Amino acid sequence: MKKRNKMFNTVFIFAVFALFTFQVKAQEPYRAGTTAANFLEIGYGQRLCAMGDAGVAAVRDISSIYWNPAGLGYMEQNEAVVFYQPWYVGINTAFVGIGYVDPSWGTFALGFINVSYGDEEVTTLEMQEGTGENFDGLDMSVSLSYSKKIVDWFSFGASLKYINSRIWHESASAVAFDLGAIVNTKFLMWGDKPGDGLNIGMSISNYGTRMQYEGLDLQQVKDISDEDEGNYPYVPVNYSTEEWELPLIFRIGVSVYGFKTESQNLVLAVDALHPNNNSESINVGAEYNYIMPGFGEFSIRGGYKGLYMDESQYGYSIGFGINLHFLGNNIVKIGYVYRDYEILAATHSYEFGIAF
Repeated sequence: MKKRNKMFNTVFIFAVFALFTFQVKAQEPYRAGTTAANFLEIGYGQRLCAMGDAGVAAVRDISSIYWNPAGLGYMEQNEAVVFYQPWYVGINTAFVGIGYVDPSWGTFALGFINVSYGDEEVTTLEMQEGTGENFDGLDMSVSLSYSKKIVDWFSFGASLKYINSRIWHESASAVAFDLGAIVNTKFLMWGDKPGDGLNIGMSISNYGTRMQYEGLDLQQVKDISDEDEGNYPYVPVNYSTEEWELPLIFRIGVSVYGFKTESQNLVLAVDALHPNNNSESINVGAEYNYIMPGFGEFSIRGGYKGLYMDESQYGYSIGFGINLHFLGNNIVKIGYVYRDYEILAATHSYEFGIAF
């Protein structure tokens, strides 16, 4: 009876949270198309990507670098991971993260995101069949993160990141901060460990400087007064582009166990998002874990991204993960994610990691 009441309370809390946060239709798109480096909105890491990008309060692994740096404070082992995510029309994205846990000082982590857009042929009005040259594009960011579990029920984290975007000979860069916090409450507790109850998390991502593209192709030679005779016709000029803001994202969410035993548990998560370049939305996700003592853990995950978003092109996601124990406490992590994007093609993502 007690467990049944807990299950009822869990469902009730999630229903109230969703209705209270978005009791009316989300706002119209806010300043859509006015930010640069939008690869920072894609999402990286097999667990939360499979859970519909929900879990700002549940994340506890190296992918916390992206979602909520406070989650790094709850890591119990050093961890390294590679997440490969082929995108659309030949675009490939990847995330690499490594974290070091010091019991006294906290967790230090380094993250790297790379997005390659492939090669395209250069054409002009005069040479529409191609000039024989190819141009490419590349986006990347490097993050240095730190998190500390100050007390058993509270963790705080921050990241400093360098962002660079390049299109052929033009490039732009920016510096940004991520901040996050996670609070473990005793409400709806399923055990005695911190985190066994209702967890509340929040994060602010990509708060930083603006990006302005500069480069060789913006330098031209012009006749600034072509109607005048005798003037110098070869004046070097440099075109100035506009500055673009980064995609600032504020996330707040809750996570809780639907049930928890020694061998099985179900994690439920709901996140509310407020970006600076789109309407507000809600992401929901769930994760079922089956624990095999001495062998490892198997997880099945699912979720939906973009609820209440105006004209959302997002959809559902599913995935699975396997943690295999070897040589004592070392763990090999393998994961897969399928993400649906309505009018765009579906994506398949793969992750391999190790905890030691």
